[in-house]
Amino acid sequence: MRRLRRTETLRTLVRETRLTPESFIYPLFVCPGSGIRKEVGSMPGVFNLSIDEAVKEVRAARGLGVLSVILFGLPEKKDEVATGAWAENGVVQKAARAIKSEVHDVVVMGDVCLCEYMSHGHCGVVRVNDKANDEAEPQSLGAAAAAAPPATTEYEIVNDASLELLARTSVSLARAGVDVIAPSDMMDGRVGAIRTALDEAGFENTPILAYAAKFASGFYGPFREAADSTPKFGDRRSYQMDPANLHEAMREIELDIEEGADMIMVKPAMPYLDVIAAARERFDLPLAAYQVSGEYAMIEAAARNQWIDRERVMMESLICIRRAGASMILTYYAMEAARLLA
Repeated sequence: MRRLRRTETLRTLVRETRLTPESFIYPLFVCPGSGIRKEVGSMPGVFNLSIDEAVKEVRAARGLGVLSVILFGLPEKKDEVATGAWAENGVVQKAARAIKSEVHDVVVMGDVCLCEYMSHGHCGVVRVNDKANDEAEPQSLGAAAAAAPPATTEYEIVNDASLELLARTSVSLARAGVDVIAPSDMMDGRVGAIRTALDEAGFENTPILAYAAKFASGFYGPFREAADSTPKFGDRRSYQMDPANLHEAMREIELDIEEGADMIMVKPAMPYLDVIAAARERFDLPLAAYQVSGEYAMIEAAARNQWIDRERVMMESLICIRRAGASMILTYYAMEAARLLA
C-alpha cells in the first residue's frame, strides 16, 4: 500500500477526495455604517463588515475562485416582529444589492432567520402565558422581550406566526437580488411556506437551501457574538434538533425535500459527520455542511497556543467534511483555503 504514498505527486494522483474553491460558501456578517471592519473577539480573522467593506471582501473572495457567499445581518434596531429581517431597506437587502451590482458572477445567499432581528433573540415569535393566572389569554412578550420573563411565566415559540415573517423575509431578499434563500430557523413547515410565498411573488426560479438538520449545538457560541443573536432567556432546544438523534435528522431532511427544498444542509459539520454521510447515502440533492463558529474558534485557539499546525488542521477539517459527503461547505476559512489550493 505504501508504493502510492511515496511522493506528493503520487499521493495527488490517487487522491480520492478533493477540495475546490468553488465548493466553499463564505459567511459574512453585515452591519450598518461605512468603513467598518470590526473583528469578532471569539473568532479571530472574522469581522463585522459595513456594506462597502463586504463588497470588497466578496470581490477578493471571487478573485480567489470562491463563487458563493451567505449574508447575515446586524440591524440598527431590533423588535418583536423582526422588522429588520424583511424591511426593503434592511441591511442584508442593501448589501445584496450592492454586491450584485459591483461583483459579477457571484452567488449571494441570504440566511433567513429572525434571531438577529428579534429583541428577545429567538428564531420565531414568542408568546408568554402567566402561570399565576391559568385563564389569562397568552400575550405577546412586549417590552419585556429584552429581559427574561418572570419565574411565573411560561413562553413558547409560536410556529405558524413565525412562518409568516420568514416568508415575508424571503420575498424581500429575493426582491433585493439574493440568488438563494437559506432558512435556518427550524420552524415546522417553513420551506413550504417560503416556497409558496416566493412562487406567488414571481420568484419561481429562486432556489431554497434548507438548513434541514440543524442541531441545538454548543458550537454556536462565537456566532452569537458575531451576529448579536444570543437569546435573552431560555434556549433553542424546543425547535433545533436534539444532538442525539440521527434518524430524526433524516426525517427532517425528507420533510424539507417534500416541501420544495432544492438543496439541504447539516449544521454543525465535524461533530455530525455521521449525519452528513447518512444524508449523502439517502438523498440525491446537493448537500451542504456548515463548519460553524465553534469549530473555527477551537482551531484558532489551539493554533494560537501552538498546540496544532493551523493550516494543516484547517485543510484536514475541510477535507473530512467533503469526504463525509458534503458537496458544499460553509466555512469562515473559505478565502484562506482557496489561497492554499491555488
